[in-house]
Parts: sequence; C-alpha cells; structure tokens
Amino acid sequence: MKTGIVIVNWNAGAQLSDCVASVARYHHGLVSSVIIVDNASTDDSLARVEALNTSGLQLQIIRNATNRGFASACNQGAELADGDYLLFLNPDARLFENSLSAPIAFLEQTANRKVGIVGIQLTDEQGLIARSCARFPTLGIFAAHAIGLNRIPGLRHLNMHLTDWAHDETRAVNHVIGAFYLMRRSLFESLSGFDERFFVYLEDLDLSLRASEAGWRSVYLAEAQAFHAGGGTSCQVKAHRLFYSLRSRLIYGFKHFRPWQAWALVFVTMAVEPFARTIFALIGGGLADVRNTWRAYGMLFGDFRKILENGKQ
Repeated sequence: MKTGIVIVNWNAGAQLSDCVASVARYHHGLVSSVIIVDNASTDDSLARVEALNTSGLQLQIIRNATNRGFASACNQGAELADGDYLLFLNPDARLFENSLSAPIAFLEQTANRKVGIVGIQLTDEQGLIARSCARFPTLGIFAAHAIGLNRIPGLRHLNMHLTDWAHDETRAVNHVIGAFYLMRRSLFESLSGFDERFFVYLEDLDLSLRASEAGWRSVYLAEAQAFHAGGGTSCQVKAHRLFYSLRSRLIYGFKHFRPWQAWALVFVTMAVEPFARTIFALIGGGLADVRNTWRAYGMLFGDFRKILENGKQ
C-alpha cells in the first residue's frame, strides 16, 4: 500500500527542506507522491527544497498566488496525491525510521479495518513526548479555555488537549493532531475532505469528528515516533493566529453545537474572554500580548457577519 504526503507551506524556512529530506530518507518505498502546497510564501523555503536531492521521490510543488488557508490547501494537495493513504504532514515535522512503516502496517491489519485515522508519538527538541491528542470539545471545555479555568491545577481535565495523559501507550482517541495525520484516502474522499470554512485551526478536529460520526476510529500509535517543533509558522503573526483560532472555534460551535450552545459560545468568546486574556497578560507582564489580544478581537468583530454566514451553511 502506498501513501501520498501533503505538506502545506507558508514561510517555513529551513523547516520545510528538513521535513522533505526526512521523507526522502525514511520513506522506505511506501510513499507514492509528495505534494507541497505553498500558500504564497515570501521566504526561501521552496528554493531550499528545490536544492535537495529528492530523486527517490515523486515531488510536486503547487504555488498558490494567495494564502488559501490550511484546509483549502490540504484539499488541493489531496486531489493530486497518489496512494491508498493520505498523510498530512506539517513542515515543522520530521520523520524517523518507523514513522511511516509502523502506522501503515497498523492500518493494514484486518483487526484495524475500522480505524480510519492514525497519529503517532511526537517528540520535541529535548526528546520530550508532546501531548498531541485531544478530546472532542464541548461548550463547557471551550468556555473553560476562554476564561482560563483549564490553567488551574486540578481542572486540567477541562483542557481540550489530553494533557493529563502521558501519551506513552497506544490507544483509541477522539482526535490526533494534524501535524502527522494519516488517514485512509477512501474515508477522506467520502467525507469530502477538510471543511474549507476553517481557514486554519480545528479543521482537522472537525474531520476527526465527522469520521467518528461515520463509524470510524482514530488511534494514537505510541510505537512510532516523529519530530514536531510545535507552533509552526503561525508564531510569526500572533494576533492573526489568535483571530483565526477564535474564528474557527465559533464556526465549529455553529456547525456542531445546538443553536443555544453556539450563541452561548459567542457570548463567552466575544464578551468575556478578551477581558480574561487581558488580565492574564497583565499579570504576566506581557503588554505585547494585550495589544495582540485586542488586535485579534478587532478582526473577530469585523469578521463576525461572515462567521454567521459560514455557520448557516
């Protein structure tokens, strides 16, 4: 069985070439194609990839004239990628020896025929295991995050991410992080891919939820590892990062929650959270964070009509 790899790039710099080089080194004949979808980068990340020796890979670069967003670019790449499986791989990730072979072998087992999505253990620069899996969010979880309750010791269970679990064993989970997101192509196509209303953030969680509702399982595989820097290139634009995160949260709420829950989420997100974030920023002495918070909320208020229109689709 072959896998098509889709990498969405936006000014990832050397991380992108490091990622592609790791695929070239550890693909073990399991990769049919690598599609890089570039969202109008202005750095030298593509030039670095073109300078690599990738003769063992079928590599294709798609250059978008504008930043189409992560979900749209993933769908764009998936249309061109060959293979029975699709791996959506972040440019700030790097493969190791068993990063592909182990999860593909897992999916090939008859006992796992209803597993649709697989993630693997991700480690950082210090070799520490990242808490990369998540539970499907409820209104309560989103609200707790909005006002900072999930920061309080003893209330970590209110965090969407499974921070209370060491990620040291294989188990079924609600969601595996989109940094390494391996799924059956047939499932991806049956769900019509990522929902492009999500520009970035929560598009992978939304897809995991729809897969679960269709009777498929997601599994975290602790026997395979890959590197993930975390944060990616979004750290370059902190106000925009927060804006898109909040925007995606509201779209997710209108899509998956009851109407009253969606509107309660709007109230907490837009009327309570900005002040909670400001207080936490001032306590931490981060005046820059205060400015970024209010810049993000200015964009959110300005975009709210479009969010409502997207929620009605």
